[in-house]
Amino acid sequence: MTQASKPNWWSRNWKWFVPVGCLGTLVLFGGFIGALWFGITGIMKGSESYQMAVTVAKNNPKVIEVLGPPIREGSVVSGSINEAGPGGHAELQIPLVNTKGKGELYLVANKVMDKWAIQDLVLEVESTKERIKLVEATASQPNHSMHSDGAASGTAGDAGR
Repeated sequence: MTQASKPNWWSRNWKWFVPVGCLGTLVLFGGFIGALWFGITGIMKGSESYQMAVTVAKNNPKVIEVLGPPIREGSVVSGSINEAGPGGHAELQIPLVNTKGKGELYLVANKVMDKWAIQDLVLEVESTKERIKLVEATASQPNHSMHSDGAASGTAGDAGR
């Protein structure tokens, strides 16, 4: 009489191991992508150019009138920030929300000699597609900049410009 050979571990367990292994790989990959996304978003939100743009928008009477106080920043920021030593360039799209309305804040800023200057800052109101120009600067004379102590200065334009 021959005794039947006992099946090996893989033969006994592959039916649960393959799905668990695939699911585990997907969860790890999703976690990596999520961590990368939140890391990049956090870096963008912490940038000086982002902070300048949001400060100008939150203090602009026309923006407060259209969106209502208090204005909150959305979670999905898109665009790019490039810095190299004392110079840099930023182009960002920042969602702003409140119960009264939503809008997208568009920023173009340059960093020259370690100082950021907003070149263009526009809020597009979602419901009406109206574009409100918050800051407009000429190439030779930026009208809004960030001092080394973090305080914003300059003038903000109105919607009539």
